[in-house]
Amino acid sequence: MLQRDGLFFLLLLFTVACKGQAPQPADFTPDFTPEDRALFERYLQATETKATLPSGDLIIETARFFMETPYAASTLEKEPERLTVNLREMDCTTFVETCIALARTRKAPNPSFELFCDHLRQLRYRDGVIRDYTDRLHYFSDWLYENERKGFVRDMTLSTGGKPRRVNVSFMSAHPDRYPALQSHPERVQVIRRKEREITARNGYAMIPEADVAGCSGNMRNGDIVCFVTSLEGLDIAHLGFIHRKGNATSFIHASSSAKKVIAEPRSLQQYVHAVRTTVGLMIVRPE
Repeated sequence: MLQRDGLFFLLLLFTVACKGQAPQPADFTPDFTPEDRALFERYLQATETKATLPSGDLIIETARFFMETPYAASTLEKEPERLTVNLREMDCTTFVETCIALARTRKAPNPSFELFCDHLRQLRYRDGVIRDYTDRLHYFSDWLYENERKGFVRDMTLSTGGKPRRVNVSFMSAHPDRYPALQSHPERVQVIRRKEREITARNGYAMIPEADVAGCSGNMRNGDIVCFVTSLEGLDIAHLGFIHRKGNATSFIHASSSAKKVIAEPRSLQQYVHAVRTTVGLMIVRPE
């Protein structure tokens, strides 16, 4: 009996030790407020007759629903890492993710807040799994790669008139002091650096150069994600929005840091690209 008890105790210790070493997924329970859920229900009501629209048009209707929503940066920066749902304020990336997740939910046979949260988690995290900060898809090039593999989006840059290019990302590991989750957990910097090298080593990237934007805009559709390629060292994309066409005019809807809210950009796409000194071109990505 003593031998059996001793063996059981050793097995118990081994099991606890192994569990302590293995990365444990975070709680998948999303972080949201009652107002977020109420906004979701309002969105379902506002789009009740629009579920059969083509995906791009539904995304534009979704983007319009959030017009005048306040701009807020760093709404995801919380510890421990969890799925943050915030329909009350957005930056350019959370605006794009939220609109895509909502449109996918609206098209589902039984749309629900829980389904929306699942879509958002799948878009935002590598393999849809949340363990810590490094699982989030921080670079848009990585976001595109992972979500194209899942069948959620398609890179249309080359077919829209783009040209092949190389991507070299390193900004996060080079500036960990700008990211609280890296400051508080320095061991994560190496994880981010390995992922940056993996992103940089991939082939297949493309860009529509600034000079070609006007000539290529006719190939863009309502609801395409427009991605502004930056010249800032170590970064790939500096801003996101949704293509919005009116007749022959092409502009976009975005969460604007300068306007401090979600707006329909008053300038044309070409004018905006020309005005932002660090923008060197565009990528065009089509939600499926």
